[in-house]
Amino acid sequence: MCGIVGINNTEFLNFDDILSTISKRGPDNLGSFTVPNKATFGHSRLNIINDDKNTNQPMVFDDILIVFNGEIYNYKELILDNNLDCITSSDTEVLIRLYQRYGVEFLDKLNGAFSFCIYDIKNDLYFCARDRYGKKPFYYYFKDDKFIFSSMIKPIIKLLGYTPKMNKVALAQYLQYFVPLDPNTFYQGIYKLENATYIIVKNNKLISKKYYTITTKKNIFDEEIALGKCESILQDSVEKRINTAVEVGALLSGGVDSSLLCAMASKITNKKLQTFSVGYDGYKKYNELPFAKTVSTHINSNHHELSIKKEAYIFALDDMLEDLEEPHADPSSTALYLLSKYIKNNSSIKTVLSGEGSDELFLGYNQYDKYLKYYDFKKSLSIQQHQFLDDIIVSLGTNTKEAEHLRRVVKNENIYNSVGEIFTPRQLNKLLIKVPRSPSLKVKDDCVDWMSYVDTTIWLGQGLLSKVDKMTMSYGIETRNPFLDYELVNTAFSIDNKIKLGNTNKYLIKKIASKYLPSSIVNRVKKGFNTPYHEWLFEEFGEDILKLILKVNKNTGFFNEEYLKQIYNLALENKYKQHLYSLWLWSLWYEKTYM
Repeated sequence: MCGIVGINNTEFLNFDDILSTISKRGPDNLGSFTVPNKATFGHSRLNIINDDKNTNQPMVFDDILIVFNGEIYNYKELILDNNLDCITSSDTEVLIRLYQRYGVEFLDKLNGAFSFCIYDIKNDLYFCARDRYGKKPFYYYFKDDKFIFSSMIKPIIKLLGYTPKMNKVALAQYLQYFVPLDPNTFYQGIYKLENATYIIVKNNKLISKKYYTITTKKNIFDEEIALGKCESILQDSVEKRINTAVEVGALLSGGVDSSLLCAMASKITNKKLQTFSVGYDGYKKYNELPFAKTVSTHINSNHHELSIKKEAYIFALDDMLEDLEEPHADPSSTALYLLSKYIKNNSSIKTVLSGEGSDELFLGYNQYDKYLKYYDFKKSLSIQQHQFLDDIIVSLGTNTKEAEHLRRVVKNENIYNSVGEIFTPRQLNKLLIKVPRSPSLKVKDDCVDWMSYVDTTIWLGQGLLSKVDKMTMSYGIETRNPFLDYELVNTAFSIDNKIKLGNTNKYLIKKIASKYLPSSIVNRVKKGFNTPYHEWLFEEFGEDILKLILKVNKNTGFFNEEYLKQIYNLALENKYKQHLYSLWLWSLWYEKTYM
């Protein structure tokens, strides 16, 4: 919805220059407010709920200031339920009034996507918070009496006046999980506020506290009850997210998740839904446009198609990386960046529904079934069989996922680390030189709960959602994720795993979707948001991919050069493609940032 920035200082040359760095996130209004001798705040606004100038930010009432990014979907209910006396018709003021009433304890009342800073002027206290699942970004710097925060990294660097050194821990995490894990960024001293967490800064001290955690306790053991609750909550979630003053569109891939959301939205809204799909010129195996067209025809949407050519993809890479601010190893970032640009240039749509969350909550990834077999195999091994496998495991080699997962079974290591795992810990040990690693993840006892939990918190919460926010907000477009309504998340984790597993991936969602969509869409094989990035990058850059990686490595000394060459040669054989892409993209960013 917006961009925010603030600093506990009033002495700098040009705050308008700082505001310009967040203007893409909210092109409808730029505003700033200075508290004399204390702090300065800035905000860029994307008008969603209304265009009332009285709701522009920074907003101040009764010596309470707020800069807020996102939207509170239940703000009208909060006004009524808590008898709040609001002057404006905005969800922003509701946050101020809730703070005045309850202090920092109101966060569990919010249903929304948000990050904000409330500044209590009289008490010189900063209260900053981020939503439960990490939909909206919040970066901060706190050192040497200096507190800076923003929706983006660039304003913090500008306010610091220098580029911090690179964070090596972030590099190891990125190579394993697509992104640095909270609270790390690639810049030393600049942190991400963790999801479902708030911080209080007062008297040059920072206190951090988690206000929500996902629980996996089961209390739904009947399939019909599970289906009824999930469908009802999802319908309500969609309705909340399209009930605004501006028209809401939808990203439609033709997969069951986005198709179900579009079908529900079409039944709720009184006008034709605008849907947007992306395909790839000359690459049918990645192209889902025909499936999206089938759904569009079924729901009678106003449908838009973008077919990306190699030249457009290559041309957009530099701008895409600039707006990511730091490397993100998902190659589909560029496609989403181009689709967002298309939506901006070809419609008046400012916000779109998107299907993130369903796969993680309802076991939609094809890999889950395979990993469950590894868990079952581990349980079946006798002591003698386990010992035998331990003796011969070294002979299995290192270049296949199957060998790696079998090795984890035998060595009692984490079998599953995330659907987005790129480099395994063993591969990182081979690749990295004098780069610290993060400790292993703490695994939940139940393997089904663990896979769903780790992918909700890491792959989705830190990978997918950050990519979606940055790419769409580059063009002033906000995404909304009905599957990530906290009531639906809590419900999904409370359903007995046998019911969720069913007899196919995403069993419960497919059952619900069968009431809304053609069977050809409900039962189609999942493809994911794949792109011909590997083919296009090799066609365009060829050996220059390896040359860039080796050039940067000569400067840093972070990597084993022989292993880099081995990865490149494997990628030529269509193996280790994601490994090579993550190294190349990081090298591209490092060269631009530090060389």
